[in-house]
Amino acid sequence: MQVFRGTRHPQIAPACALTIGNFDGVHRGHQAMLALLRSEAQHRGLPSCVLTFEPHPRDYFARLANKPELAPARIATLRDKLAELERCGIDQAIVLRFDATFAGQSPQAFIHDVLVQGLGVRYCLVGDDFRFGAKRAGDYAMLDAAGQAGGFDVARMNSYEVRGLRVSSSAVRASLAAGDMAQAAVLLGRPYSISGHVQHGRKLGRELGFRTLNLAFAHPKPAAMGIFVVRVNGLAATPLRGVASLGVRPTVEHGGRVLLETHCFDWPDSLGPEGGYGRCMQVELLHKLHDELRYDGIDALREGIARDEAAALAWFAANG
Repeated sequence: MQVFRGTRHPQIAPACALTIGNFDGVHRGHQAMLALLRSEAQHRGLPSCVLTFEPHPRDYFARLANKPELAPARIATLRDKLAELERCGIDQAIVLRFDATFAGQSPQAFIHDVLVQGLGVRYCLVGDDFRFGAKRAGDYAMLDAAGQAGGFDVARMNSYEVRGLRVSSSAVRASLAAGDMAQAAVLLGRPYSISGHVQHGRKLGRELGFRTLNLAFAHPKPAAMGIFVVRVNGLAATPLRGVASLGVRPTVEHGGRVLLETHCFDWPDSLGPEGGYGRCMQVELLHKLHDELRYDGIDALREGIARDEAAALAWFAANG
């Protein structure tokens, strides 16, 4: 999959079948839409294209209003979102920066400048609640009328349900916030995971006796936080069992960045003690043990991690 920042790039296909959205989490509703998009693209002999935004529009408006509580919790990093779009077979992804200029663009300008001139849209698939342009003034009827006048097809997809529940990013966020990882996996069609390159940290895990691998979560408000039973892919031929903390480490830092710190139980000898750094790994969060805790000192933290390790090993023993 080719990824482009903005629409002014010579390698962007001159025409495409397009869908538009934030696609946070790329859940099963998104996957159904992307499958339909691919089918329509193949029927027309066009590349499939996803137009998405960074930051999330609600992030932008929350900052503008100085009300961070209005920003949605983030399910996936941009990296993971793009990886899932590629896994769904999309040919190209366009990432547009959502800023004041873009937010002030009229619906008509969005259609003409971005869709027609920028991307050469020939088919456009949107969700049933799709709105666009300044003050969300554009809707499906406006887009459909523009398509009829401009020579491109417009279609919309109704809500997608699993077990009687409407699948949405909001539903995924609610499941993750509640620590219901099984329900989140049902909505996502896969275990919830976070991936990235392993970074050097403060090396506190060595002092504690529990070496950890650190991944930065680029958004300050992750949809899931706490201590989790995990499975790690990408470091060895088979997945590694472990326990991980996703959050801001209240015992050792105050107001720090969000980190996913993972301790693997069965470290491969072939990697050596430093072999994880710089490697790209994917951490599947399988089961939540508890929320982050503030411990009274390093010794209490060490004892807490040992209890979490024992609880995670018991979970693996009970769940195969």
